[in-house]
Amino acid sequence: MKLFKIALVAVIVLSSVYAKEKFFVVERENSSLATIYKGLKRTSIPNMRNMNHGVVKFKGKDGYVISRDGYVIKFNPETEKITNEYKTSKSAIGFVIGKNYVAVANYDDKSVDILDRDLNPIKKIKTGSKNVGIKIYKDYLVFSQMDNDIISVYKDNKLGKSKPDFTLFKEFKDVGQLPFDAMIKDNNYIAGFFSSNHYGVVDLDTMTFKKIKIYLNEKRKMVLKVPHFGFWSIGGDKVFVPAVGDNKVLVYDNNFKFIKNIDTQGLPVFTSLSPDKKYLAVTYSGKDFPTIQIIDTKTLKIIETFNFNGKVLHVRWSNVDQDLYVSVNDSNTVAVINTKEWFMEREIFNIKKPSGIFIYEDGK
Repeated sequence: MKLFKIALVAVIVLSSVYAKEKFFVVERENSSLATIYKGLKRTSIPNMRNMNHGVVKFKGKDGYVISRDGYVIKFNPETEKITNEYKTSKSAIGFVIGKNYVAVANYDDKSVDILDRDLNPIKKIKTGSKNVGIKIYKDYLVFSQMDNDIISVYKDNKLGKSKPDFTLFKEFKDVGQLPFDAMIKDNNYIAGFFSSNHYGVVDLDTMTFKKIKIYLNEKRKMVLKVPHFGFWSIGGDKVFVPAVGDNKVLVYDNNFKFIKNIDTQGLPVFTSLSPDKKYLAVTYSGKDFPTIQIIDTKTLKIIETFNFNGKVLHVRWSNVDQDLYVSVNDSNTVAVINTKEWFMEREIFNIKKPSGIFIYEDGK
Protein backbone atom coordinates (compact mmCIF):
# COMPACT_ATOMS: atom_id res chain seq x y z
CA MET A 1 0.00 0.00 0.00
CA LYS A 2 2.86 2.34 0.88
CA LEU A 3 4.56 1.64 -2.46
CA PHE A 4 1.28 2.30 -4.26
CA LYS A 5 0.97 5.73 -2.56
CA ILE A 6 4.55 6.59 -3.50
CA ALA A 7 3.92 5.57 -7.11
CA LEU A 8 0.68 7.61 -7.20
CA VAL A 9 2.47 10.73 -5.92
CA ALA A 10 5.20 10.19 -8.55
CA VAL A 11 2.57 9.99 -11.31
CA ILE A 12 0.89 13.19 -10.10
CA VAL A 13 4.23 15.03 -9.96
CA LEU A 14 5.22 13.84 -13.43
CA SER A 15 1.80 14.79 -14.79
CA SER A 16 2.18 18.33 -13.51
CA VAL A 17 5.72 18.60 -14.84
CA TYR A 18 4.71 17.45 -18.30
CA ALA A 19 1.44 19.38 -18.42
CA LYS A 20 1.61 21.64 -21.46
CA GLU A 21 0.11 25.04 -22.04
CA LYS A 22 -2.02 25.58 -25.08
CA PHE A 23 -2.54 29.24 -25.97
CA PHE A 24 -5.78 30.34 -27.61
CA VAL A 25 -5.41 33.71 -29.35
CA VAL A 26 -8.38 35.74 -30.57
CA GLU A 27 -7.98 36.50 -34.28
CA ARG A 28 -9.93 39.69 -34.07
CA GLU A 29 -10.92 40.30 -37.69
CA ASN A 30 -11.15 36.65 -38.72
CA SER A 31 -13.93 35.24 -36.49
CA SER A 32 -11.50 32.61 -35.26
CA LEU A 33 -9.22 31.40 -32.48
CA ALA A 34 -5.60 30.60 -33.27
CA THR A 35 -3.91 27.92 -31.19
CA ILE A 36 -0.27 27.99 -30.13
CA TYR A 37 1.19 24.73 -28.82
CA LYS A 38 4.83 24.02 -27.96
CA GLY A 39 5.81 27.47 -29.19
CA LEU A 40 4.29 27.23 -32.68
CA LYS A 41 1.00 28.16 -34.26
CA ARG A 42 -0.96 24.96 -34.62
CA THR A 43 -4.41 25.70 -36.06
CA SER A 44 -7.19 28.25 -36.30
CA ILE A 45 -10.67 27.38 -35.07
CA PRO A 46 -13.19 29.10 -37.40
CA ASN A 47 -16.83 30.20 -36.92
CA MET A 48 -16.33 32.08 -33.66
CA ARG A 49 -18.67 34.91 -34.73
CA ASN A 50 -17.71 38.58 -34.13
CA MET A 51 -14.43 38.45 -32.20
CA ASN A 52 -13.89 42.20 -31.95
CA HIS A 53 -14.14 41.86 -28.18
CA GLY A 54 -13.87 38.07 -27.89
CA VAL A 55 -13.13 36.54 -24.49
CA VAL A 56 -12.24 32.90 -23.76
CA LYS A 57 -12.63 31.04 -20.45
CA PHE A 58 -12.08 27.46 -19.36
CA LYS A 59 -13.82 25.31 -16.76
CA GLY A 60 -12.42 21.81 -16.42
CA LYS A 61 -12.26 20.31 -19.89
CA ASP A 62 -14.71 22.84 -21.36
CA GLY A 63 -13.87 26.02 -23.25
CA TYR A 64 -16.27 28.93 -23.72
CA VAL A 65 -16.13 32.01 -25.93
CA ILE A 66 -18.27 35.13 -25.77
CA SER A 67 -18.51 37.13 -29.00
CA ARG A 68 -19.25 40.80 -29.42
CA ASP A 69 -22.51 40.00 -31.24
CA GLY A 70 -24.00 38.16 -28.30
CA TYR A 71 -23.08 34.51 -28.90
CA VAL A 72 -21.78 32.14 -26.25
CA ILE A 73 -19.86 29.30 -27.90
CA LYS A 74 -18.83 26.10 -26.15
CA PHE A 75 -15.85 24.18 -27.55
CA ASN A 76 -13.53 21.34 -26.64
CA PRO A 77 -10.04 22.82 -26.06
CA GLU A 78 -8.36 19.48 -26.72
CA THR A 79 -10.11 18.45 -29.94
CA GLU A 80 -10.59 22.14 -30.89
CA LYS A 81 -14.16 21.46 -32.01
CA ILE A 82 -17.21 23.65 -31.36
CA THR A 83 -19.89 21.68 -29.50
CA ASN A 84 -22.69 24.24 -29.08
CA GLU A 85 -23.61 27.91 -29.29
CA TYR A 86 -26.41 30.16 -28.04
CA LYS A 87 -27.22 33.80 -28.85
CA THR A 88 -28.21 35.77 -25.75
CA SER A 89 -28.53 39.21 -27.36
CA LYS A 90 -27.20 41.47 -30.12
CA SER A 91 -24.29 42.56 -27.93
CA ALA A 92 -22.78 40.82 -24.89
CA ILE A 93 -19.85 42.11 -22.87
CA GLY A 94 -18.93 39.54 -20.20
CA PHE A 95 -19.66 36.14 -18.72
CA VAL A 96 -18.82 33.83 -15.84
CA ILE A 97 -18.89 30.06 -15.46
CA GLY A 98 -20.29 28.42 -12.33
CA LYS A 99 -20.35 24.77 -11.39
CA ASN A 100 -23.63 24.18 -13.20
CA TYR A 101 -24.34 27.39 -15.11
CA VAL A 102 -23.02 30.10 -17.40
CA ALA A 103 -24.15 33.70 -16.75
CA VAL A 104 -23.90 36.34 -19.49
CA ALA A 105 -24.05 40.13 -19.06
CA ASN A 106 -25.79 41.71 -22.06
CA TYR A 107 -25.66 45.24 -23.46
CA ASP A 108 -28.37 45.67 -26.02
CA ASP A 109 -31.41 43.90 -24.58
CA LYS A 110 -30.55 45.05 -21.04
CA SER A 111 -30.54 41.66 -19.37
CA VAL A 112 -28.46 38.93 -17.78
CA ASP A 113 -28.88 35.40 -19.16
CA ILE A 114 -28.51 32.25 -17.05
CA LEU A 115 -27.70 29.14 -19.11
CA ASP A 116 -26.75 25.61 -18.16
CA ARG A 117 -23.22 24.38 -18.93
CA ASP A 118 -24.41 23.07 -22.32
CA LEU A 119 -25.84 26.54 -23.11
CA ASN A 120 -29.51 25.71 -22.71
CA PRO A 121 -31.42 28.77 -21.42
CA ILE A 122 -32.63 28.74 -17.79
CA LYS A 123 -33.58 32.35 -17.01
CA LYS A 124 -33.33 35.90 -18.36
CA ILE A 125 -33.01 38.65 -15.73
CA LYS A 126 -34.25 41.96 -17.18
CA THR A 127 -32.57 45.01 -15.65
CA GLY A 128 -33.41 47.93 -17.96
CA SER A 129 -29.69 48.68 -18.21
CA LYS A 130 -26.51 47.65 -20.00
CA ASN A 131 -24.88 45.15 -17.64
CA VAL A 132 -21.17 44.84 -16.91
CA GLY A 133 -18.68 43.49 -14.38
CA ILE A 134 -20.39 40.15 -13.81
CA LYS A 135 -18.73 37.99 -11.12
CA ILE A 136 -19.38 34.96 -8.89
CA TYR A 137 -18.91 34.79 -5.12
CA LYS A 138 -20.07 31.65 -3.33
CA ASP A 139 -23.81 31.35 -4.13
CA TYR A 140 -24.03 34.95 -5.32
CA LEU A 141 -24.02 36.39 -8.82
CA VAL A 142 -22.92 40.05 -8.80
CA PHE A 143 -23.00 42.58 -11.63
CA SER A 144 -23.21 46.32 -12.26
CA GLN A 145 -25.97 48.17 -14.11
CA MET A 146 -24.17 50.76 -16.22
CA ASP A 147 -27.18 52.95 -17.02
CA ASN A 148 -28.69 52.86 -13.51
CA ASP A 149 -25.55 53.26 -11.36
CA ILE A 150 -26.53 50.13 -9.42
CA ILE A 151 -24.63 47.08 -8.19
CA SER A 152 -26.93 44.04 -8.06
CA VAL A 153 -26.47 40.90 -5.98
CA TYR A 154 -28.49 37.79 -6.90
CA LYS A 155 -28.53 34.60 -4.84
CA ASP A 156 -28.91 31.02 -6.03
CA ASN A 157 -31.76 29.59 -3.93
CA LYS A 158 -30.68 26.06 -4.88
CA LEU A 159 -27.23 26.69 -3.34
CA GLY A 160 -25.48 25.16 -6.34
CA LYS A 161 -27.05 21.73 -5.77
CA SER A 162 -29.06 21.60 -9.01
CA LYS A 163 -30.17 23.86 -11.83
CA PRO A 164 -29.67 27.37 -10.39
CA ASP A 165 -32.54 29.63 -9.34
CA PHE A 166 -31.24 33.20 -9.03
CA THR A 167 -33.39 35.87 -7.35
CA LEU A 168 -32.53 39.42 -6.30
CA PHE A 169 -30.83 39.50 -2.88
CA LYS A 170 -29.64 43.11 -2.55
CA GLU A 171 -29.05 46.25 -4.63
CA PHE A 172 -26.64 49.10 -3.96
CA LYS A 173 -27.81 52.33 -5.60
CA ASP A 174 -25.98 55.55 -6.56
CA VAL A 175 -22.65 53.76 -6.27
CA GLY A 176 -20.92 55.96 -8.89
CA GLN A 177 -21.47 57.29 -12.38
CA LEU A 178 -21.36 54.78 -15.24
CA PRO A 179 -19.90 51.58 -13.80
CA PHE A 180 -17.93 49.82 -16.56
CA ASP A 181 -16.20 46.79 -15.07
CA ALA A 182 -15.40 45.02 -11.83
CA MET A 183 -13.29 42.39 -10.15
CA ILE A 184 -13.48 40.06 -7.15
CA LYS A 185 -10.77 40.18 -4.48
CA ASP A 186 -11.44 37.74 -1.67
CA ASN A 187 -14.94 38.70 -0.45
CA ASN A 188 -14.86 42.15 -2.07
CA TYR A 189 -16.56 43.13 -5.33
CA ILE A 190 -14.65 46.14 -6.68
CA ALA A 191 -16.34 48.31 -9.32
CA GLY A 192 -14.87 51.09 -11.44
CA PHE A 193 -16.67 54.06 -13.01
CA PHE A 194 -16.25 56.20 -16.10
CA SER A 195 -17.27 59.50 -14.50
CA SER A 196 -16.43 59.24 -10.79
CA ASN A 197 -13.14 59.84 -9.00
CA HIS A 198 -13.53 56.75 -6.84
CA TYR A 199 -14.06 53.04 -7.17
CA GLY A 200 -16.66 51.14 -5.18
CA VAL A 201 -16.18 48.13 -2.92
CA VAL A 202 -18.96 45.79 -1.82
CA ASP A 203 -18.10 43.49 1.09
CA LEU A 204 -20.08 40.40 0.06
CA ASP A 205 -19.91 38.88 3.54
CA THR A 206 -21.42 41.89 5.33
CA MET A 207 -23.25 43.27 2.25
CA THR A 208 -21.92 46.78 2.86
CA PHE A 209 -20.58 49.34 0.35
CA LYS A 210 -17.80 51.92 0.54
CA LYS A 211 -16.08 54.32 -1.85
CA ILE A 212 -12.30 54.42 -2.32
CA LYS A 213 -10.94 57.72 -3.66
CA ILE A 214 -8.63 57.70 -6.67
CA TYR A 215 -5.61 59.96 -6.30
CA LEU A 216 -5.07 61.70 -9.64
CA ASN A 217 -3.89 65.07 -10.85
CA GLU A 218 -6.49 67.81 -11.28
CA LYS A 219 -6.36 67.48 -15.09
CA ARG A 220 -7.85 64.13 -16.11
CA LYS A 221 -7.12 63.09 -19.69
CA MET A 222 -9.71 61.22 -21.73
CA VAL A 223 -8.82 57.54 -21.85
CA LEU A 224 -8.81 56.10 -25.37
CA LYS A 225 -9.57 52.52 -24.35
CA VAL A 226 -11.49 51.27 -21.34
CA PRO A 227 -9.19 49.65 -18.73
CA HIS A 228 -11.01 46.43 -17.88
CA PHE A 229 -10.62 45.41 -14.27
CA GLY A 230 -9.90 41.85 -15.26
CA PHE A 231 -6.47 43.34 -15.72
CA TRP A 232 -6.16 44.98 -12.39
CA SER A 233 -3.45 43.02 -10.64
CA ILE A 234 -3.27 41.70 -7.09
CA GLY A 235 0.10 40.44 -5.98
CA GLY A 236 1.34 39.63 -2.53
CA ASP A 237 0.50 42.65 -0.41
CA LYS A 238 -0.40 45.10 -3.21
CA VAL A 239 -3.17 45.97 -5.64
CA PHE A 240 -2.20 47.62 -8.96
CA VAL A 241 -4.82 49.64 -10.85
CA PRO A 242 -4.45 51.31 -14.28
CA ALA A 243 -5.59 54.91 -13.78
CA VAL A 244 -8.53 56.01 -15.91
CA GLY A 245 -7.34 58.97 -17.97
CA ASP A 246 -3.91 59.58 -16.45
CA ASN A 247 -0.34 58.36 -17.05
CA LYS A 248 -0.21 56.39 -13.82
CA VAL A 249 -0.57 52.99 -12.25
CA LEU A 250 -2.16 53.33 -8.80
CA VAL A 251 -0.81 51.18 -5.98
CA TYR A 252 -2.83 50.20 -2.90
CA ASP A 253 -2.32 47.76 -0.08
CA ASN A 254 -4.69 44.88 0.56
CA ASN A 255 -6.89 47.08 2.73
CA PHE A 256 -7.23 49.59 -0.15
CA LYS A 257 -5.02 52.15 1.54
CA PHE A 258 -3.18 54.28 -1.01
CA ILE A 259 0.58 53.65 -1.29
CA LYS A 260 1.73 55.65 -4.32
CA ASN A 261 1.29 56.43 -8.02
CA ILE A 262 3.79 55.04 -10.51
CA ASP A 263 4.28 57.47 -13.40
CA THR A 264 4.10 55.65 -16.73
CA GLN A 265 4.96 56.42 -20.35
CA GLY A 266 1.35 56.63 -21.49
CA LEU A 267 -2.28 56.02 -20.59
CA PRO A 268 -2.30 52.51 -19.07
CA VAL A 269 -4.94 50.06 -20.25
CA PHE A 270 -4.02 46.69 -18.72
CA THR A 271 -1.78 45.63 -15.87
CA SER A 272 -0.79 41.96 -15.81
CA LEU A 273 1.07 40.35 -12.93
CA SER A 274 3.67 37.62 -13.38
CA PRO A 275 2.93 34.22 -11.75
CA ASP A 276 5.64 34.78 -9.13
CA LYS A 277 4.19 38.27 -8.38
CA LYS A 278 7.60 39.90 -8.94
CA TYR A 279 6.78 41.85 -12.10
CA LEU A 280 3.92 43.79 -13.61
CA ALA A 281 3.46 44.28 -17.36
CA VAL A 282 1.61 47.46 -18.39
CA THR A 283 0.04 48.16 -21.79
CA TYR A 284 -1.06 51.53 -23.15
CA SER A 285 -3.49 53.26 -25.48
CA GLY A 286 -3.10 56.09 -28.00
CA LYS A 287 0.37 56.92 -29.28
CA ASP A 288 1.88 54.44 -26.81
CA PHE A 289 -0.15 51.48 -28.11
CA PRO A 290 3.05 49.74 -29.41
CA THR A 291 4.73 49.83 -25.98
CA ILE A 292 4.72 47.70 -22.86
CA GLN A 293 6.62 48.48 -19.67
CA ILE A 294 7.69 46.17 -16.85
CA ILE A 295 7.41 47.28 -13.21
CA ASP A 296 9.29 45.68 -10.33
CA THR A 297 6.57 45.10 -7.72
CA LYS A 298 8.99 45.40 -4.82
CA THR A 299 10.71 48.66 -5.73
CA LEU A 300 7.66 49.99 -7.68
CA LYS A 301 9.98 51.20 -10.43
CA ILE A 302 9.86 50.67 -14.19
CA ILE A 303 12.74 48.37 -15.10
CA GLU A 304 12.15 47.53 -18.79
CA THR A 305 10.45 49.06 -21.83
CA PHE A 306 9.65 47.15 -25.04
CA ASN A 307 8.45 48.70 -28.30
CA PHE A 308 6.74 46.74 -31.08
CA ASN A 309 5.84 47.20 -34.72
CA GLY A 310 2.14 47.75 -34.10
CA LYS A 311 -0.53 48.03 -31.42
CA VAL A 312 -0.21 45.79 -28.38
CA LEU A 313 -3.70 44.58 -27.48
CA HIS A 314 -2.96 41.94 -24.85
CA VAL A 315 -0.27 40.20 -22.83
CA ARG A 316 -0.17 36.87 -21.03
CA TRP A 317 2.49 35.40 -18.74
CA SER A 318 3.25 31.72 -19.14
CA ASN A 319 2.64 29.63 -16.01
CA VAL A 320 5.21 27.05 -17.13
CA ASP A 321 8.05 28.92 -18.86
CA GLN A 322 9.71 32.23 -18.07
CA ASP A 323 8.00 33.91 -21.03
CA LEU A 324 5.62 36.78 -21.62
CA TYR A 325 3.38 36.51 -24.70
CA VAL A 326 2.41 39.76 -26.44
CA SER A 327 -0.23 40.11 -29.16
CA VAL A 328 0.95 42.66 -31.73
CA ASN A 329 -2.19 43.33 -33.73
CA ASP A 330 -0.86 45.24 -36.75
CA SER A 331 2.00 42.86 -37.53
CA ASN A 332 -0.08 39.65 -37.24
CA THR A 333 2.35 38.21 -34.70
CA VAL A 334 2.56 37.09 -31.10
CA ALA A 335 5.89 38.18 -29.64
CA VAL A 336 7.57 36.19 -26.86
CA ILE A 337 9.73 37.98 -24.27
CA ASN A 338 12.25 36.07 -22.17
CA THR A 339 11.51 37.30 -18.63
CA LYS A 340 14.63 35.87 -17.06
CA GLU A 341 17.04 38.04 -19.04
CA TRP A 342 14.49 40.48 -20.53
CA PHE A 343 14.99 40.24 -24.27
CA MET A 344 12.78 39.53 -27.30
CA GLU A 345 13.17 35.78 -27.67
CA ARG A 346 11.07 35.08 -30.79
CA GLU A 347 7.96 35.87 -32.79
CA ILE A 348 5.10 33.56 -33.74
CA PHE A 349 3.83 34.49 -37.20
CA ASN A 350 0.65 34.09 -39.23
CA ILE A 351 -1.78 34.92 -36.45
CA LYS A 352 -4.32 37.25 -38.02
CA LYS A 353 -4.94 40.49 -36.09
CA PRO A 354 -4.31 38.94 -32.66
CA SER A 355 -5.84 40.40 -29.52
CA GLY A 356 -6.78 38.39 -26.39
CA ILE A 357 -4.45 35.55 -25.30
CA PHE A 358 -5.84 32.78 -23.09
CA ILE A 359 -4.19 29.67 -21.60
CA TYR A 360 -5.54 26.14 -21.34
CA GLU A 361 -3.33 23.66 -19.49
CA ASP A 362 -3.70 20.15 -20.84
CA GLY A 363 -2.46 17.09 -19.00
CA LYS A 364 -4.50 18.19 -15.98
